[in-house]
Amino acid sequence: MGVENIVERIISDAEKSAEDMISEAREKAGEVVADAETRAERNKKGTEAELKIKIKSIDDGKAATARLDSAKILLAEKRRVIDAVYAGVLEKLIALGRRESVAVAERLLNAYAEEGDEIVFAENYKFAQDVAKLSVVAEKKLKIALKGANIDGGFILRGEKSDKDLSYGALLALDREAHQAEIAKRLFK
Repeated sequence: MGVENIVERIISDAEKSAEDMISEAREKAGEVVADAETRAERNKKGTEAELKIKIKSIDDGKAATARLDSAKILLAEKRRVIDAVYAGVLEKLIALGRRESVAVAERLLNAYAEEGDEIVFAENYKFAQDVAKLSVVAEKKLKIALKGANIDGGFILRGEKSDKDLSYGALLALDREAHQAEIAKRLFK
């Protein structure tokens, strides 16, 4: 065998070895690409699933916010109606005639006045002189204030131990606190 044959054989072996390496590299590259495509597909599906969950969560959140906003608006309207009811009652109390107004004052004085209290009428109370003539005023030695108070009708009792706000506004506020739920239930079945 000559040098040429040996060189040819080395070149042939080198070419075969290079072809084997290229074939092996192509095979390895194919596996890497296939593995990358599989991982990419899995990631894509996972991302799509996460995206669907996030979209549903956002939609649920928006729906909950809309329900809450709706409930707030409804509650505000209910409060507005109840406010109007109590405002109407206050107007009617202030507009009571002499007999009814004095009767209300007499019941309040019998129930809440203590001996020696001073009655401070609302500035707009029309029947202070009639109330001053009630027997309960003399019996409990009540005093009548010369100056009226800036309150929503009715009067205030100033006492030695404590003051009692018996203005129509205060009485209605107490009534509202005690009966608002019941009134709302009746109004908004």
